[in-house]
Amino acid sequence: MLKTFKIGGVHPEENKLSAGAKIETVKVPSQVVIPLAHYSGKPSVAVVKRGDYVKVGQLIGQADGYVSANVHSSVSGTVKKVDVQLDASGYKRPAVFIDVDEKDEWDEGIDLSPELEKDFSFTKEEIIEKIKYAGIVGLGGATFPAHVKLLPPPDKKAEVLIINAVECEPYLTCDHQLMLEKGEEILVGTRILMKVLDVEKAVIGIENNKKDAVEHLTNLAQEYDGITVQALKVKYPQGGEKQLIDAVLNRRVPSGKIPIEVGAVVMNVATTYAIYEAVQKDKPLIERVMTVTGKNMKTPGNYWVRLGVFLSDVVEQAGGIPEGTKKIIAGGPMMGRSLMNLDIPMAKGTAGVLFMDKEEALREPDKNCIRCAQCVFVCPIGLEPFLLMNQSEREMWDEMEQNRIMDCIECGSCSFTCPSTRPLLDYIRYGKSTVGLRIRKRTSKMT
Repeated sequence: MLKTFKIGGVHPEENKLSAGAKIETVKVPSQVVIPLAHYSGKPSVAVVKRGDYVKVGQLIGQADGYVSANVHSSVSGTVKKVDVQLDASGYKRPAVFIDVDEKDEWDEGIDLSPELEKDFSFTKEEIIEKIKYAGIVGLGGATFPAHVKLLPPPDKKAEVLIINAVECEPYLTCDHQLMLEKGEEILVGTRILMKVLDVEKAVIGIENNKKDAVEHLTNLAQEYDGITVQALKVKYPQGGEKQLIDAVLNRRVPSGKIPIEVGAVVMNVATTYAIYEAVQKDKPLIERVMTVTGKNMKTPGNYWVRLGVFLSDVVEQAGGIPEGTKKIIAGGPMMGRSLMNLDIPMAKGTAGVLFMDKEEALREPDKNCIRCAQCVFVCPIGLEPFLLMNQSEREMWDEMEQNRIMDCIECGSCSFTCPSTRPLLDYIRYGKSTVGLRIRKRTSKMT
């Protein structure tokens, strides 16, 4: 019997339209705008200025603080300016504008050969330093700096590494295709992470709608001691860390705690591949795979895209905006965010662009809550979304904190299942951000 998590969950239509589409490389345009800020942690600080010539892989943004990440140039060319640019969050963030030349000149020391490397002689300290310098962050969406996750508190010990290859968000297939095309590299990356964490066991969790990936990695894993592949029942949001740990290990992460509390460390599969490149090839994170999809697209696909390339350039190569599009979403339909336009630069956390037609994008007027408790039944954290929405509407911040609003993973299962089409997630996100700010201010006053 296939494993899955125990509390809540929903089954949205999968719509994996781009499954099996080989990864294509997006052409580099004449200018890129590389964000210095990503979703988690402090923005990096620019170490280049107007007129500087930069190469591919050269450091252009220095991490600023513990929870921050380096940023590197994805192109060769001349820095036009350091300014602000609107990103997928809807806010203007610091970024480096670069006029691209045609040389595509790479920084010294980066290994561009396609040959698989299996050098496991690096020390733990050397590996972490390579990952830190390369600016690796979680590519599953949270974009938390990877090197921080690999340095648990001294009194905590990891027992097992879990590679998150679930990709439960409908429509997205970039992780799936990456496993098919870069499976061996992912396994080497997994072994590297096992060495850093000093664990003898790693489990790659993949939902069972990716049978080819399950079979492919299972065959490859036979040559790597301690690595197994676990097929999982299809259920959203199994890609959440706590839900995946529950499914794979049958362990529950306590409220307000992190996976290391139950002896687990979870790393996204695309992040694992990026770690392979950082350690074995000395290649910084300057590109990633993303999905461009939608029911009206003629050829939904998966693409290698360098950071800073505008989404409009990616979509143009993918065939353009489909006729009849009424909504554009960065990411998937459950946790993604609507975009006003495609004048948004590719960032480390950009996993996809989804086009919805009028029927899919239609948001019916919300009605009165009928107290059906469906949102409670499907919440994978065991919260009461209807209550949190009401408290958010009334700005009852203390009560929201007491009701564990900060445990919410913003998966959208509550909104998805609500028969009254109430905007539960919208209000909960607003409340969570406000409560989180209040907590940070309170904590800063105490230190």
